[in-house]
Amino acid sequence: MYKRQALWYRFPLLKEQELRKHFEELYGAGGEIISCFAPGRVNLIGEHTDYNGGHVFPCALTIGTYMAARKRTDRKLCFYSMNFDELGVIESSLDAFTPDPDGLWTNYPMGVMWAFEGRGMKLETGLDIALFGNIPNGSGLSSSASLEVVTGYMLKDLYGFDVTNQDLALIGQYSENNYNGCNCGIMDQFASAMGKKDNAIFLDTSDLSFEYAPIVLDGAKIVVTNSMVKHSLVTSAYNDRRNESAQALKDLQTVVDIKTLGDLTDEQFEQYKGAIKDEVARKRGKHAVYENQRTIAAVRALKENDIETFGKLMNASHVSLRDDYETSCPEVDVLVDEAWKISGVIGSRITGGGFGGCTVSIVKDASVDEFKEKLTKAYEEKVGKTPEFYVVSIGDGPSRLI
Repeated sequence: MYKRQALWYRFPLLKEQELRKHFEELYGAGGEIISCFAPGRVNLIGEHTDYNGGHVFPCALTIGTYMAARKRTDRKLCFYSMNFDELGVIESSLDAFTPDPDGLWTNYPMGVMWAFEGRGMKLETGLDIALFGNIPNGSGLSSSASLEVVTGYMLKDLYGFDVTNQDLALIGQYSENNYNGCNCGIMDQFASAMGKKDNAIFLDTSDLSFEYAPIVLDGAKIVVTNSMVKHSLVTSAYNDRRNESAQALKDLQTVVDIKTLGDLTDEQFEQYKGAIKDEVARKRGKHAVYENQRTIAAVRALKENDIETFGKLMNASHVSLRDDYETSCPEVDVLVDEAWKISGVIGSRITGGGFGGCTVSIVKDASVDEFKEKLTKAYEEKVGKTPEFYVVSIGDGPSRLI
């Protein structure tokens, strides 16, 4: 399986051909079979700000989820994932939109279908679906958002629904919040749906205004390091963090006229933070405010080709996520601490929802091999696991494949 994934990572056309072959073996040939792709994402800076009215700076990746689908003549829904081959074909129905209590992966495409129907876009017939994802499961690179967006893109294409890619992001977030029970913000789905090759997205989540920012890293690479500690947003303390942030906002609103934590500067937070009664909520609020300002400063630095300042802000982001928002974990902290010791590392931090998953680092070209070797050695010694490394490329949003 590892060799197959490695090969598919390098040759995208092979993914589509192999997936279609599996589809026809499962469901038979004939009819209109469409194939679509939606990317995962990595967030360079701006973590846990997307539900606090702040800014984020993610980019779409060239890895993601590939889906083949065809309409049926009845109302049955058939799902198959090459990543979970042992589960075989999982059957459901357009008349049975109830989340699986065991948290099967089918909850994500089912949730999107449920959300489409809730918006008046009725699916008159069922579907046969097969998919494959080359985002490592539980890595924090938004495999769930990728699955939601590719499902929405497939429905748009196959049924002719009049929705934009931004609509697909909002539908994906809504389904994850209300069907899957994870109160995520908009960043992951927006990055997948709105990605642009060689650009990150500077997104103001308070009003969804955004601009594309070219990522030009002369002499450096973006390296994602997988801690091999799987994270789970629904079963983790993610929702607690959102509730604690909401409490911080509610307390602050008693003394200052704001709509979101993203409305405050660092100085204003320090002025009014005494209104937040609970110490934990105060720490969560501090992170949301300071991280938003770090993100704005980081994008400004990038525009000025000041990559060193960008890296320092990445490092400060990790410290805040570790100490104030408390979404890191000991294993990820080892990866970041060891990365900071390497002179060719410009910046390194945890990325994604946290509680495991990946780090994102900007590493000088000449130091990439040293980075991998030293982190592997230290991580194996201190944690007993072998990390995985992905030197990533920034890709486009969803597309229909040939």
